[in-house]
Amino acid sequence: MHCSISGEVPEEPVLSKKSGLLYEKRLIERHISDYGKCPITGEPLTMDDIVLVKTGKIVKPRTVQTASIPGMLGIFQNEWDALMLSNFALEQQLHTARQELSHALYQHDAACRVITRLKKERDEARSLLAQAERQMPMLATAAATTNVSAISNGKRGAEDENLGPPGKRMRSGISATIITELTDCNAALSQQRKKRQIPPTLAPVDALERYTQLSSHPLHKTSKPGIVSVDIHYSKDIIATGGVDSTAVLFDRGSGQILSTLSGHSKKVTSVKFVTDGDLFLTGSADKTVRVWQGSEDGNYDCRHILKDHTAEVHAVTVHATKKYFVTASLDNTWCFYDLSSGICLSQVSDTSKSDTSKPEGYTSAAFHPDGLILGTGTSEAVVKIWDVKSQANVARFDGHVGAVTAISFSENGYFLATAAHDSVKLWDLRKLKNFRTLNLYDSDIPTNSVEFDHSGCYLGVAGSDIRVFQVASVKAEWNCVKTLPDLSGTGTLTCAKFGPDAKYIAVGSMDRNLRIFGLPGDEGQAE
Repeated sequence: MHCSISGEVPEEPVLSKKSGLLYEKRLIERHISDYGKCPITGEPLTMDDIVLVKTGKIVKPRTVQTASIPGMLGIFQNEWDALMLSNFALEQQLHTARQELSHALYQHDAACRVITRLKKERDEARSLLAQAERQMPMLATAAATTNVSAISNGKRGAEDENLGPPGKRMRSGISATIITELTDCNAALSQQRKKRQIPPTLAPVDALERYTQLSSHPLHKTSKPGIVSVDIHYSKDIIATGGVDSTAVLFDRGSGQILSTLSGHSKKVTSVKFVTDGDLFLTGSADKTVRVWQGSEDGNYDCRHILKDHTAEVHAVTVHATKKYFVTASLDNTWCFYDLSSGICLSQVSDTSKSDTSKPEGYTSAAFHPDGLILGTGTSEAVVKIWDVKSQANVARFDGHVGAVTAISFSENGYFLATAAHDSVKLWDLRKLKNFRTLNLYDSDIPTNSVEFDHSGCYLGVAGSDIRVFQVASVKAEWNCVKTLPDLSGTGTLTCAKFGPDAKYIAVGSMDRNLRIFGLPGDEGQAE
């Protein structure tokens, strides 16, 4: 007897009173609970119509397939075929998943390329917009002055109205409001300078005499080694370096970690400068551009402005004491005065007093006076020029160097100026506008690459084939060399040196890829 539903011998057989059919009890109970009728005849059926059939305990007979070896081999063959079909389906699914993943990766790469291109176009558009904004005031003025003649002859003005006599763009100029701001800043700083005292935390001379190398940090690429500029954010104790590899690196001295590597220039970064207000950072490069970088909370820096007003290598960037303006100097024989927030060039100044035009006289260094109304520039023709920022007039000229003036530094006392060139370091008294001392430190074939007063004005650092630290004295007194730090790079050329806060350490760059920190042994991890 077999179940009318499953066709198998029932384990617990039951009989329908109405149809007389045999069922497996669990199957018919489920069917009645779901449908309430006989699964075969379709007549209404309840559990009261079901009668349990009593049978003896039976053993299920084997199926025909499992009763013989050929039958079992057939079962195994069927299972093997099913396994192979399942494996084939899985391989097809894997192949499809790989294709989808490859397509997704391709789309991601294409999206990254589009984003990079859009960012580049955005930066170019910003630069063009900034240039247009600079030209608009002058265009409006030129249009107003030429309106009468344009109407009388029926012609428009020349298309190059926005160009000055030498063919350079005309600028809006430094406004009276800005000049008042610079003058007020100068008055406040000059008043403070009269009460200036040497900070008690300044490193004493006997400490400097014991300075030695504390650490060396490989910051730039080995393929293009060389650090050519350095600056320090005193309050955060962050050191910035500009490299031959066309990048600028921000380094946290306290933790010994690189905070950010700024890429974007196409040639060496010749000058780096922090702007302590607003977390801004400036870089000048031999690719003729200046970049303004904006720091973010995550420690990264984004390029805010790309300034393309120069036509030759930019060699110097210097920030005004107001932290609102800065100047760039270039080998194109001009210096530019910029508004920091907008990136607009307010004035581009060239020296028209030079009579011998056969030798181009580009600027190789520049620095603001601490009070902000005087700008010093050094030229490739060994001349130091002093400018009045308000009138942009050349008010003094210092001759006597041999070779390009590589560095220029004003002392915090307000009247000492130090300049470095191929031949020597010269010290100038701005009160009398004359040279009162010349430091011939190196052989004739070794240039002096850097000169820097510390922030207190008590020490002077010089970089050439080694680092020499002088104690600042008066005009008539002797300036003594208190410490000589050797060249540990093996290149024979130390390019830049910068005193840390309170002269507690000296950051040194050279023509290898390493930034070296010199200080008092035991102060390696001390944050200033």
